[in-house]
Amino acid sequence: MASVRRVAAMRALWAALWSTRRPGVPGIGKRLAALPRMLVQGVTGRYPNLGKLRLGLVLLVMAFLVSPVDRIPEIFLPLLGFADDAVLVAWIVGTVLAETGTFLEWEGAAGAVDDEVID
Repeated sequence: MASVRRVAAMRALWAALWSTRRPGVPGIGKRLAALPRMLVQGVTGRYPNLGKLRLGLVLLVMAFLVSPVDRIPEIFLPLLGFADDAVLVAWIVGTVLAETGTFLEWEGAAGAVDDEVID
């Protein structure tokens, strides 16, 4: 079961990274630059597609990765400990790339010009 999740996380990351290479699709830099705007508009409720559950999961995973609890597997089973971190980081990166891509599409449809939303 764990290997299925690892494969799914890696597949999602690969798909998200590969999708940024298509012509006309925002690159990684543009997606990362849109992240603060997406978070602000998502938290304030102006961007309806940012799921609070998914945002909460990303924050929890990030907190886990920097917590001392995550260091326990690295002490006893180093390879397994680093593998689970790699899967979690792959999931976070894939999620961020996918969500920012959706946000940029929404922002473009909402009338954004040069990273500014027209009211």
